Amino acid sequence: MAEIRREVRPHLAALAQASGASGGAAPTVIVALSGGADSLALAAATAFEAPKLGVRAIAVVVDHGLQTGSMDVAAAARAQAETLGLEARVVRVEVGADGGPEAAARDARYAALDAAADAAGASAILLGHTLDDQAETVLLGLARGSGAASLQGMAPASGRRIRPLLSVRRATTAAFCAASGLTPWDDPHNVDERFARVRVRERVLPMLEAELGPGIAEALARTAEQLREDTEAFEVMIDETIEDIVEHAEAGIAVSVAALAANPPAIRQRVIRLVAASEFGVSLSRTHTLEIARLVTDWRGQGPLHVPGCEVRRVGARLEFTAV
Repeated sequence: MAEIRREVRPHLAALAQASGASGGAAPTVIVALSGGADSLALAAATAFEAPKLGVRAIAVVVDHGLQTGSMDVAAAARAQAETLGLEARVVRVEVGADGGPEAAARDARYAALDAAADAAGASAILLGHTLDDQAETVLLGLARGSGAASLQGMAPASGRRIRPLLSVRRATTAAFCAASGLTPWDDPHNVDERFARVRVRERVLPMLEAELGPGIAEALARTAEQLREDTEAFEVMIDETIEDIVEHAEAGIAVSVAALAANPPAIRQRVIRLVAASEFGVSLSRTHTLEIARLVTDWRGQGPLHVPGCEVRRVGARLEFTAV
């Protein structure tokens, strides 16, 4: 199945080229391996391509310890990785409870992968998310109503985390494993409908395909890609705008009311959120953002607004943000 290798190869080649240009040692990558078809196909493709490019690849299996027999599953995944020619290791983690079981497991997994990458001096962590995962992520973001940020889905690259298979369907990774003689692990959590993502996978997407026709997953992935492009453009515009309209104030930061009013709502509200995030480390809800924007667009002498992490008041021709 050349498709998966074709998706992995450019990422490894870019790492090798960057390392060569800097005169550094041969690059190292971590492959996140659960033992499922997606990550197993990614590991196999990496094992095939990495030696040709002079890249060292290490498979890291994170054992969350959440299911009976998890140690055996992790050991089997490590054995398959070693059979493929990869260095491999198992990392056992403790999963907390913050944010629910899925979020807690993800946080523990990413922390373990980051630690493994640091220990190995790895310049990238390869993750096996597919186009199907992307479609599910976009639908879940749409259901939460959390705006363009969540509808962008997962980025192909975020820091050193790289997702080479975001354009590949889950069926393709399963076929790759079958053709390569690999035996994927079927995680029981992937069919446990207590989890919202499983309900989206097992019920919502099939229903949309049945009612609206095929191609829904691809359409959702295209939507995510287009929103990421739009966001990147917005970020450039905001970086250019914010330099001219923001100044330091006593115990905080101030923004020009006239400049905010002159910009369209999308930029005005993004500037407000960026000021709160960068200066005070808080993420404003849409309700709070719109209330602050009303100090610009619907000024009637309102008093200060108390929002998470800061207080915002209009003082003459400026909005002043101060810590609380």
